[in-house]
Amino acid sequence: MKIAETVTFGGSGLDRAAEMRVMADELKTQNGACAMLLWRGKPMICGDDLMRVPLDHPVMADASASTIFLGREADTPVFSADLSAWEPADLDTETLNSFLDPSEQRHPAVPNAVFAELRAVMTRLSPRDAELAATAKAVTEWHRTHRFCARCGTESVMAMGGWQRDCPACGGHHFPRTDPVVIMLITHGNAVLVGRSPGWPDGMYSLLAGFVEPGETIEAAVRREVFEEAGVRVGAVSYLSSQPWPFPASLMFGCAGDAINTDLTIDPEEIEDAIWVTREEMVDAFAGNHPKLLPARKGAIAHFLLEAWLSDRLD
Repeated sequence: MKIAETVTFGGSGLDRAAEMRVMADELKTQNGACAMLLWRGKPMICGDDLMRVPLDHPVMADASASTIFLGREADTPVFSADLSAWEPADLDTETLNSFLDPSEQRHPAVPNAVFAELRAVMTRLSPRDAELAATAKAVTEWHRTHRFCARCGTESVMAMGGWQRDCPACGGHHFPRTDPVVIMLITHGNAVLVGRSPGWPDGMYSLLAGFVEPGETIEAAVRREVFEEAGVRVGAVSYLSSQPWPFPASLMFGCAGDAINTDLTIDPEEIEDAIWVTREEMVDAFAGNHPKLLPARKGAIAHFLLEAWLSDRLD
């Protein structure tokens, strides 16, 4: 396996068994069939493991009737179940929906496990658990935000094990969306270009990123986004790695690009700041020794690409 495939949320080799989605209801009756649980986007974990429960577990009484067939592990069907309608007795709403919600929720039927923010636990999960959690979170969120037919407005219904919504009025079929995003390791000599968005922790910088527009290649998107955000022209562009990013449903295309100029012209509508950082400064930041600079969050593809750049392992 290439280093590029070891990025968080990727490379576990999950058997998604797409050919079996049509018979998802029958698979629920198979011996050993289980479900991972989500509560408002948070997976249930036990220690450093994604919790799986039998489909007849008492906690399933609070789950939505609709489940999503994620695939098979050693021929065992794995589903995801959404418990978002359940309300914990001691719920503190103050931190919910924050960028990195530190709160954890515990269901009385599974006292040894908690619902935790995926960003906070993603680096603790195994590659398989991370892929399952990311897939479940992205598809569940798509169902929540795409309940109605885009053709005629009628409420659609889940089909194909959760991988499709069908409209009973016009017959339209709708499928989970993934938004392509480029994220760029832009270098000039011994320095890399990083930026920050408003509201980030003080000192935190990451690689520049942006959505790919219709009719645009990945390479063109890299050049456009870097120029729009920082005023830097980019020459040669190469692909490095990708990462599913379920916040809410993106596919990050990690690319490398050679800067033609170094003068910065920041668009405040796009980013708050951008700076050039030398390799030595970034090493200090990764070690926690830089007086002002914090590196990109561990587990994100930006951290992965910067780490690979520092170790000269961009393969």
